[in-house]
Amino acid sequence: MKIGYSFETHPLGTAGPLSLVTGLEDTFLVTNGDVLTMLDFSDLISTHLRSGAAATIATHHRQVKIDLGAIETNGSNEITGYIEKPTYHFHVSMGIYVFEQRVLPYIREKEYLGFLDLVLNLIAAGENVISYSFYGYWQDLGRPDDYEQALEDFNRLSPKIMDESEPQAGN
Repeated sequence: MKIGYSFETHPLGTAGPLSLVTGLEDTFLVTNGDVLTMLDFSDLISTHLRSGAAATIATHHRQVKIDLGAIETNGSNEITGYIEKPTYHFHVSMGIYVFEQRVLPYIREKEYLGFLDLVLNLIAAGENVISYSFYGYWQDLGRPDDYEQALEDFNRLSPKIMDESEPQAGN
């Protein structure tokens, strides 16, 4: 595998550095470097190509349990609802994206741009952006406790993580 590097002279955000990468002439994959997953990248890319979308975001289902009673209020501080220890369900970005070359004009050279802003700009411009739901193993390593969990998981799951013969399909 050939790996190239680019260097930022000033922070460009999570998507802005793509303006520094040369040779992006076809479909390309972008992934955060702090992710441990058993995602089948081949299936992700195939799904993206079949969709005709400008961008595909790999997503994972997460639930967030609030261990307190959640109060809902209106603009006058009147209580309009009370939910005891709710659990909220979200599809979160896994930090793994597939893009078509046509997204590059949305990224100005050497300007700060996050993936959130890029995706919102694509949607506002009428570009098709899709989600690829993945239900297999995924762990973000951005927080110390997540990193510790990933170390434990890797030791336990390394035969499966390193074995390409057992991919976890998405959609």
